[in-house]
Amino acid sequence: MTNVAVQMVLYCVLLIALAVPLGIYIGKVMNGEKVFLSRILVPVENGIYKLLKVDKKEDMHWKKYAACVGVFSVLSLAVLWLILCFQNFLPLNPEKLDGTSWHLGFNTAASFITNTNWQAYSGEYTLSYFTQMIGLNYQNFVSAAVGIVVLFVLIRGFIKVKEKGIGNFYTDMVRTVLYVLLPLSVIVSVVIVSQGVPQTFRAYDEVDLVEPVLVENEDGTVTEVTKQVIPLGPAASQIAIKQLGTNGGGFFGNNSANPLENPTPLSNLFEMLALLLIPVALCFTFGRNVKDKRQGKAIFLAMFIMLGAALAVIGYNEQKGTPQIEQDGAVYTGTQGQAGGNMEGKETRFGIATSAAWAGFTTAASNGSVNSMHDSYTPIGGLVPMLLMMLGEVVFGGTGCGLYGMLGFAIMAVFIAGLMVGRTPEYLCKKIEPFEMKMAILVCLATPVAILAGSGLAALLPATADSLNNPGAHGLSEVLYAYSSAGGNNGSAFAGFNANTTFLNVSIGLVMLFVRFVPMFATLAVAGHLAEKKKVAVSAGTLPTHNAMFIFLLIMIVLLVGALSFFPALSLGPIAEYFQMIK
Repeated sequence: MTNVAVQMVLYCVLLIALAVPLGIYIGKVMNGEKVFLSRILVPVENGIYKLLKVDKKEDMHWKKYAACVGVFSVLSLAVLWLILCFQNFLPLNPEKLDGTSWHLGFNTAASFITNTNWQAYSGEYTLSYFTQMIGLNYQNFVSAAVGIVVLFVLIRGFIKVKEKGIGNFYTDMVRTVLYVLLPLSVIVSVVIVSQGVPQTFRAYDEVDLVEPVLVENEDGTVTEVTKQVIPLGPAASQIAIKQLGTNGGGFFGNNSANPLENPTPLSNLFEMLALLLIPVALCFTFGRNVKDKRQGKAIFLAMFIMLGAALAVIGYNEQKGTPQIEQDGAVYTGTQGQAGGNMEGKETRFGIATSAAWAGFTTAASNGSVNSMHDSYTPIGGLVPMLLMMLGEVVFGGTGCGLYGMLGFAIMAVFIAGLMVGRTPEYLCKKIEPFEMKMAILVCLATPVAILAGSGLAALLPATADSLNNPGAHGLSEVLYAYSSAGGNNGSAFAGFNANTTFLNVSIGLVMLFVRFVPMFATLAVAGHLAEKKKVAVSAGTLPTHNAMFIFLLIMIVLLVGALSFFPALSLGPIAEYFQMIK
């Protein structure tokens, strides 16, 4: 158990040490300040504006900014859907793979343009190199960038005074991709290629097995298999941005548990740090850009406390295992000479500590990549990742969208505190009035509504049972996890649920679109209205939003709105399974 705690603490220390300077850098980039890459990238940036015929100095009204976000996303959805369905007519398809079905194409396109990267397919058997690299990888960059630029619109809303403009969508997108996502992706790509992750256009390799394997056919005959196909492709470039952009979609079906995606402990460390790096850094960016670092630290601490609690619960329960694993004491599950605990579904080269930490990081970050199978976790060990997604991806969450989601909860917190003392609520010297509260409610409740409605409808349909890998409470957990993953813009799966059916593809796709764009447009509306307001002076009656009391209040609001909304569903799934386990 000590080993688990030490590893998790080490990961968190490294993460914070890298995130602080990155947060300062991102703040400078988005403000148009000079950074060390400016000499190289400013000519490229200006060339892009010239090519697109964009006026980088235009200051858009929030409605125009929202229209740009909407049109860009709709066009991205349409183009990617076409690429998926007609990939058999496109180049870079050495395995001659067919196009996807219309409903799988819709689900995948909706997944990648919403930064969810839910996958109802196995990448190496379904998608060509062209689809992976041009279709999906492009969306890994721009969907992450969209979340970041919307966050900066909200930040500008707090710092601008009596202005209608909130920034330029095209300028924000170009700077985010060019100065932040691309350089970081190059660094991570080089590191993981050095560890053995493939980056090639070669066709799949066929190698001899060390020992022949006998496989029984459907007709009862037995075939001796002496060769194995090794899938290849331009994997490293996609894996780097899948982690950095909190995308999570695996190039191969087993995602980061596959040795071709995550071959060594060093690659595992870099990828795990990358999947939370930008969301954590943006907390410090927020404090810097609103000119009060204490505000960013307060938001960071609220998120970090919830993440730390989640990591502790997952690690403890997976290391402890279950009575069934112990077989009433007949099987030794200690750690002397072995991993101990619940190793089912986990890579032996990573063990419980790294697997549990990854599970917490990836569901907190709305990343969705996995290096172990969550379907094999203990009931409580599987409940916590599910709950992190249900909270609305606000425990760091996705790039940008996690922080603006948490700021929605912060607005709700100051409103409730204002009601308690009979004072108009304020946040960062801006009055929070009915319009801001209505939009904040949309931001906070979109996730619970979509997850509960989607999973409830799916559970009512008899056909859903055919997609389950397990009956009873665990089967319900599989359904609930799938819609939580879609509703939390996460993309991870219990890995025991066949979601590639027409109903599930379409319904999960609609959930992803709803939960991505309803909070996003509500955030843009809040930003526009805040920018038009004047600042109010801090007085003795102003609620401090940087101290321990506010951090506690913010955590409680997140848990009350998020966790309690799902308690009835969780009580029928993982909680019921836990009591079945110990009876």
